[in-house]
Amino acid sequence: MKKLAIARRYAKALLLIGKEDGHAEKYREELDGFAGLMAKEKALEQAICNPLYDTAGRKAVLKDVVERLDISGVMRSFLMLLFDKGRIGFAGDIDEFYQKLADELKGVVRAGLVSATELSGETVSKIRKALSKKTGKEVSLEVKQNPALIGGIVTRIGDLVLDGSIRTQLLNMRESLKRGERV
Repeated sequence: MKKLAIARRYAKALLLIGKEDGHAEKYREELDGFAGLMAKEKALEQAICNPLYDTAGRKAVLKDVVERLDISGVMRSFLMLLFDKGRIGFAGDIDEFYQKLADELKGVVRAGLVSATELSGETVSKIRKALSKKTGKEVSLEVKQNPALIGGIVTRIGDLVLDGSIRTQLLNMRESLKRGERV
């Protein structure tokens, strides 16, 4: 829990800087690139984050990586600050919060869609438009499949879950029958 609060705080601070200087989108890409590199290259992450290694050596590795990534001065300073404060290991969590905050700034809401079978592009587009109309914002939709749903779809927008799956309907029907209600 503390880790998430720390990540949120750093993400908000970076977004404030981005809003002030107009480079919020650039910082989004740079932070996402760095966090993606750290997640993909576990040896690099260990070389930078593992406290068993000498601090000066870890900082030198980070400086070298930052130079090779060719990122902005603000992002370089931000990553070095994370290192100095012992928070560089939170880069992935900070990136996740930053992405959400930057989306909010642009008026974009993220949603997840789970279906039992693969949906056509046209169907996904119609669902995206309907969700945009319902929320009043542009919707970024992540589509996944789960055959356990049997049929239908489950949509999640923040805390709101719209469950139209056959599986849930069958479970609800079973509970109603157990209680002796008419179906």
